[in-house]
Amino acid sequence: MKVGLRGLRGGFIAALMVIGLPVVTPVASSVVGDSFIVATARAQSAGSIVVEGNRRIEADTVRSYFKPGPSGRIDSYSVDSAYKALYETGLFQDIKISTAGGRIVVSVIENPVINRVAFEGNKKVKDEQLQSEIQSKARGTLSKPMVQSDTARIVEIYRRSGRFDVRVEPKIIEQPNNRVDLVFEVNEGGKTGIKNIDFVGNRAFSSYRLKDVIKTRETNLLSFLGSADIYDPDRIEADRDLIRRYYLKNGYADVRVVAAMTEYDPAKKGFLVTFTIEEGEQYRVASVDIQSSVPALDTNALRSFLRVGQGSVYNAESVEKTVEDMSIEAAKRGFAFVSVRPRGERNFESHTVALVFVVEEGSRVYIERINVRGNTRTRDYVIRREFDVAEGDAYNRALVDRAERRLKNLDFFKSVKIAPEPGSSPDRVVLNVDVEEKSTGDFGVSGGYSTADGFMAELTVQERNLLGRGLQGRASIQYGQRARGYNLSLVEPYLMGYRLALGLDLYQRQQLASSTVSYDTDTIGVGARLGISLREDLSLQARYSIYRQEITLPDYLNNCISPDVNLNSTLTNPTTGLPYGLGAHSPGAVVPGDSCYGDGETSLPARIALANGPAITSLVGYTLAYNVLDNNKNPTSGLYAELKQDFAGVGGDVQFIRTTADSRFYYPVVSDIVGMLRVQGGHVTGWGSGDLRMLDHFQLGPNLVRGFAVSGIGPRDVTPGSLTNDALGGTMYWGATAELQMPFWFLPKEIGLRGAVYADAGSLWNYKGPTSWSVTGETVTVDDSNVIRSSVGVGLIWDSPFGPLRFDYAVPMTKGPYDREQRFRFGGGASF
Repeated sequence: MKVGLRGLRGGFIAALMVIGLPVVTPVASSVVGDSFIVATARAQSAGSIVVEGNRRIEADTVRSYFKPGPSGRIDSYSVDSAYKALYETGLFQDIKISTAGGRIVVSVIENPVINRVAFEGNKKVKDEQLQSEIQSKARGTLSKPMVQSDTARIVEIYRRSGRFDVRVEPKIIEQPNNRVDLVFEVNEGGKTGIKNIDFVGNRAFSSYRLKDVIKTRETNLLSFLGSADIYDPDRIEADRDLIRRYYLKNGYADVRVVAAMTEYDPAKKGFLVTFTIEEGEQYRVASVDIQSSVPALDTNALRSFLRVGQGSVYNAESVEKTVEDMSIEAAKRGFAFVSVRPRGERNFESHTVALVFVVEEGSRVYIERINVRGNTRTRDYVIRREFDVAEGDAYNRALVDRAERRLKNLDFFKSVKIAPEPGSSPDRVVLNVDVEEKSTGDFGVSGGYSTADGFMAELTVQERNLLGRGLQGRASIQYGQRARGYNLSLVEPYLMGYRLALGLDLYQRQQLASSTVSYDTDTIGVGARLGISLREDLSLQARYSIYRQEITLPDYLNNCISPDVNLNSTLTNPTTGLPYGLGAHSPGAVVPGDSCYGDGETSLPARIALANGPAITSLVGYTLAYNVLDNNKNPTSGLYAELKQDFAGVGGDVQFIRTTADSRFYYPVVSDIVGMLRVQGGHVTGWGSGDLRMLDHFQLGPNLVRGFAVSGIGPRDVTPGSLTNDALGGTMYWGATAELQMPFWFLPKEIGLRGAVYADAGSLWNYKGPTSWSVTGETVTVDDSNVIRSSVGVGLIWDSPFGPLRFDYAVPMTKGPYDREQRFRFGGGASF
């Protein structure tokens, strides 16, 4: 007798009553599949169950699912539970349970075995990626629920990459011996982007400014070069936090990003994103105090680490860094368990915050273990060295937060999360560091054009995490109209386990003659640098470099040689190969106006450098940099200042001391308009017995005052009869710039265009190189007037997908008599 559950619940219960077994009403979930049949017999045991239809699955495996009931025998509940459990294994396509000859008969149809899994129609996502994401595998059992789950997973992968019109249809192709091919047919559809980003409730900052804060971008004509316009719910959620932190950084302590609503617009075939913000009021700091319940800890020693001051705009980021710095200092002084907690008392009427940093003894908890998980490529020690604490040290949340921030800044991982969990005892904690690796290598082909170097191309290979050891390697080759060369560099950020970054460089650069310089220079050298972060905003780098520099000239620019001077000299002209004194000349000593000047002649200091041959420069130097910019790429506020000094003469042929300083200050003038003030200056002088070469002077132009050509200002060879009038350079310079940068509000933010108006002023003077040469009997006439050069101009700045581009048009207002103008200047590059 067979009794079917499907549509026969009353008959099923009646059948159980007829054969005398206890009645248990079947639950609704018992009805699964198209042919589910259950029957039972009197007083059966698992050993008397007959299994039919099984080919790969052992009969005993099937029988093991039938467990005796409370009576010690198989009852209706046992049969029902066994049926559901067998189905849940995914091994069977159909299961029927009946009785025959006083025994339970289980008839099964096994699910086929997957012969292979294939994908068709997928172009944007590779087979390997899809294969790793699905559960159905070759040589595994085919399960229809699993196939449905895999289909949904493939759809999710495509939607994560911005393709919401994707369609995935699984096809099962039967093969002999109960085997099948599983094929997922994919119709990828078009890319679904963000058509519009809007902000509601923002009064203090414009939507234009807030779009700079978030990572998501609107779709535009050049979106195919990037992926920031693709809808990604995780990225939008991260954008909410970026907006909140931006407001907190600028004094809005009550800010709430209420929602980030996304809506698909069928008409626009894209998403509309709306961020709803409740700003609150801007707060200032009314007072700052430190309260300590640790008697032995001197609070005055902690005051120097305060990053907020009375009257300043409240800055949550500065408060966090103050807590971190104080915690580290307390630990250094032997108070490892001290907890620094900020407390702010708001005055809602005056919109001020009274800040109190509470220093108290924390709970004595130790780090039992640090587990690093998810690093398939990066070595464990690369991650662990970012911690200022180790296993067995006191647990300090501020130091753990700093380690998490450092790991994120490495840019090795898609995500980093450090979560504590209880250890083996109440005073122990385990830190779980979960990371997700991402690609750290870059291969780029870039091209560009500048009015200084002409057209150029560059091939670059870069790896930020070389061999998973945290090493940074870079190799590049440049080739252009007037600039060519290569550069190899390797950086070890943790020298011998300390926070010292060691860099090694090998480089070569060839600068060809142009309209402003009549000679070629070829430089090849090696260098080493050692950098250390003194504070988060202050860094120091020491360096050593040794390079060989040589000048080359065409023959016709170096043929004025006197036969009457140094006739017995063995000094040979490297251009003509002849001894000096055997070139083209007028009778007697060469003087300006001789016929050899008719085709032009390179300036005397350049020919002296040529005659002296290649020079070796060996120098040591350092750079001290202070950086509190809010954004290194597109700053809107903050200060960057650096001081550089180089001492040449540690061996080699050249001796000089060179000092330069540069500072830039950014400030938001009004909404979305940023002001920039820049001051720079430099000085170089020879020392010892060595004379200062022309090549050791500063050669400046538009990098000091726009509107002038490269090497277009400063001391110049104005010897009568000279056709080249080469720039000789100066030993001192200064420069100042005032600039306003503003967006084009009528253009979409995503285009990345900004305008600029500016005024430049500066000067270069005091040439100290050679002015005469006994080999030829020549002297050089130098124009070295200390004239202030100034200009005003407009610029167009484009943060393009091809790289930063800038167009400038400047008009000189004051200039020297021999300065060379270049009113239009363009520079930029691309990576693709």
